[in-house]
Amino acid sequence: MVRKSTYLNSWFTVIAIAIAVNFALAKGVNAQKSDTSYLRSAKGKTSKTSYLKNGLHLALPPLKPAAVSSAKINLARPDDKLLTNVQVFPIPVTDVINVKYTLSRNAYVNVKLMDFLGNEVLTLLSQRVEFGDQSISYTVTNKLARGFYFLRITVGNESVNKRIPIVL
Repeated sequence: MVRKSTYLNSWFTVIAIAIAVNFALAKGVNAQKSDTSYLRSAKGKTSKTSYLKNGLHLALPPLKPAAVSSAKINLARPDDKLLTNVQVFPIPVTDVINVKYTLSRNAYVNVKLMDFLGNEVLTLLSQRVEFGDQSISYTVTNKLARGFYFLRITVGNESVNKRIPIVL
C-alpha cells in the first residue's frame, strides 16, 4: 500500500510542477489579437521571385492534357481464374462427350479422361488454346467400358474435375 501511494504521489507532483512551469512561462506572453499570416493582394508584385538559394528563375513547362481513349480493354488480373464455366453434357454420356469451357486468356489446355482409380484413359485435348468460349466433342463408342469416369481439365496451375457416367 505504501508503494502505491508513493507512486501516485510522485505522479501528482510531476503534474503539479508541469502546470506551475506552464503558468510561469506564459505570464509574460501577451496573446496576439490578429492573425500572423501575411495577406498579399493580386495587384501587388507582378515579378516572379525565386525562392531557391542561388536565385535561379525556373519555370515548369505547361502540362498538356492527355488523350483519352474510349476503347474498353479487358485485361485479366493475376487473381482471376483462367478456367471458368466448365460444362459436360449429355449426362449420362452415350456416344459423344461434349465439353464447353471459358478461358480468360490464351493458355495451354489439357483435357483428360480418368478412370475411377485416377488412371489416365484418354487424352481429349492437349494444346495451346485461344481465350474465350471453347468446346470439344469426342466420340467414345467402342473406346471405353461402361462406368464412372472423371474428366480433368487443367489450365496452367488450375484444374477442374467433373464426374461423368458413361452408358454404352
